[in-house]
Amino acid sequence: MPDLLAHALLAYSLATIASWRYEWVSRPYVTVAMAGAFIPDMAKAELVVSNYWMEQFLGIPFDWFGLHTTGAALCSVLVGVLLVRSSERVRVGALLALGAASHLVADAFLLKPTGVSYPLLWPLTRYYPPTPGLYLSTDVMPAVVLGVVALGTTLVTRYRQ
Repeated sequence: MPDLLAHALLAYSLATIASWRYEWVSRPYVTVAMAGAFIPDMAKAELVVSNYWMEQFLGIPFDWFGLHTTGAALCSVLVGVLLVRSSERVRVGALLALGAASHLVADAFLLKPTGVSYPLLWPLTRYYPPTPGLYLSTDVMPAVVLGVVALGTTLVTRYRQ
């Protein structure tokens, strides 16, 4: 899955660059940002459990894609924050949010047949912003480019130490 790898590499690069400015962003926190990048892809649970099955189980209308929105990502970040010690919550929340936000923004640039992205800011608005259509989620090149960027940030980080 080049898409998932690309999201992890993007979050790694952003968190590593943040570590240049903020000393508290250590390697474990970089990993937290990478975990945050996986939050919106919880919607891929539909590959295992269909929307129809969930509707029958819950008794209400259900769509897994709702998890791939800003509102659901924020709720997931808040759940993640509750799972750590209170002294770590602000930092973990910031880095989970960084990872999730980088994922959502990167997906806003995907090529869609309709020319519009998904409702990025739901539940604030149902507006579907236009997408520049830079790449497909199945393209390997974004993962390759972000791999080179991640390697570059790693080398710069080692040089700075």
